[in-house]
Amino acid sequence: MSRIPVRTQAGIALGDVELEPSIFDAQVNVPVMHQVVVAQMAARRAGTRDTKTRGEVRGGGKKPYRQKGTGRARQGSIRAPHYSGGGVVWGPHPRDFAVKVPKKMRAAALRSALSDRAKEDRVAVIDEVSFEVPKTKDALELMRAIDIQGSVLLVLDGRDDNVERSFRNIPRIHLISVDQLNTYDVLARDWTVFTRSALDKLSARAQEGGPKERPSSAAEDAVKASSEAVVAEAAERAPESEGIRSEGGETP
Repeated sequence: MSRIPVRTQAGIALGDVELEPSIFDAQVNVPVMHQVVVAQMAARRAGTRDTKTRGEVRGGGKKPYRQKGTGRARQGSIRAPHYSGGGVVWGPHPRDFAVKVPKKMRAAALRSALSDRAKEDRVAVIDEVSFEVPKTKDALELMRAIDIQGSVLLVLDGRDDNVERSFRNIPRIHLISVDQLNTYDVLARDWTVFTRSALDKLSARAQEGGPKERPSSAAEDAVKASSEAVVAEAAERAPESEGIRSEGGETP
């Protein structure tokens, strides 16, 4: 297991913490991350664009000129698509761009993103993030104290109004709850910074959702013995049933 230091808001090291290997030491699967990120970006699209067809454009109910005798091509409406101000052919209409992604695929993509950041040593842990009053200056001093440059994804255990308002005016820092952690936000920032409680909650959730333990050898032996007993009992009854059928004349 890899270990990283835990620092206070003042930058003082309190010790080390182990990163859960199932989350931060998984194999990086780039195609899965790409598919999940594309799905996330598609789900963010509003899908409200709309164009009018020739039937929806106002006007154009009267035939512009007579059918024959003018030497021009016949026309039925000035709102046809080839007229200026006419309807639009195959234009965009309101739609939902969301793509359904399996839950296991989303989890695999998040593990890959966090593992990639951990392998690049771009995961940090802060013991606690709290402010008595919301103040952007205090938030900037915290980042300078822990010596982190670039864009940051700060993962919190829960919502804190003072913390959110302190970081709100810093565009390079994005706050998110550990329950809302996702692949796009991890990959879109240079650093992923966890509070200690958020990291513990993420690790606990990963351990709870891990693979189920196999039954013990004693349980397997008991199941095997019971199945063998059933087969033996069925084999003992088979000759008796054959003798009854032969006596009754049903079988030769």
